[in-house]
Amino acid sequence: MSHLARFAHTVSAGSLVLVALEPSAAAAQSAERLRNATAALEALVKTPDDAIPQHILDRAEAIVVIPTLVKGGFIVGAEHGRGVMSVRDRTSGAWSPPAFVAMTGGSIGWQIGVQSTDLVLLVMNRDGVDDLLRTEFKLGADASVAAGPVGRSAQAGTDATMNAKILAYSRARGLFAGLTVQGSTVREDRDANQEFYGRSLDTQAVFALPAQPALPPDASTWRAALTRIAPFSR
Repeated sequence: MSHLARFAHTVSAGSLVLVALEPSAAAAQSAERLRNATAALEALVKTPDDAIPQHILDRAEAIVVIPTLVKGGFIVGAEHGRGVMSVRDRTSGAWSPPAFVAMTGGSIGWQIGVQSTDLVLLVMNRDGVDDLLRTEFKLGADASVAAGPVGRSAQAGTDATMNAKILAYSRARGLFAGLTVQGSTVREDRDANQEFYGRSLDTQAVFALPAQPALPPDASTWRAALTRIAPFSR
């Protein structure tokens, strides 16, 4: 075999190895995204005086968590945020397996000098859930969104919780606070669903997945965290 032929064979073999490695690497990234979202949820219970009120968590119909790293000043761009979401079965109270989502465009109003933030969206009614089940929707246009109240003293009957489909929160430097999110588009991330679950699934198909046969371990950990942090409330 000539040197050129051996080089071509080596390149071809190396390409096959790269192709074989790509799916597992992508799956690992999706799993890491889910673990980061779970960690953000776990942080909710550590500072009850400055966290999302329990009565709001208990009533939420769905939750979206987008753990991300951003850098900016007074207005922080929300481009290329990636996270996960689940919906609640209102009959049993059980949370669905996580479906992956991506956020692009728009802006997040936040404090000057914030370097990193996690975004939490709580969907408070079935209309908001229907919006989530669409392939893509825009916050503030297709779904009304408001800054969520924080702390133990926040009242369940605030205008925000009564009028907005979605309540928005951020977590930066360990503190949760309500924030404004306008113009951002949330869409399903089918590539990440396929990487994580091993088959092509849209959002509704993910939500319909049974717990048995067993879900991936990180999905079970996510659902357990949701069940503990946001239990069912009629």
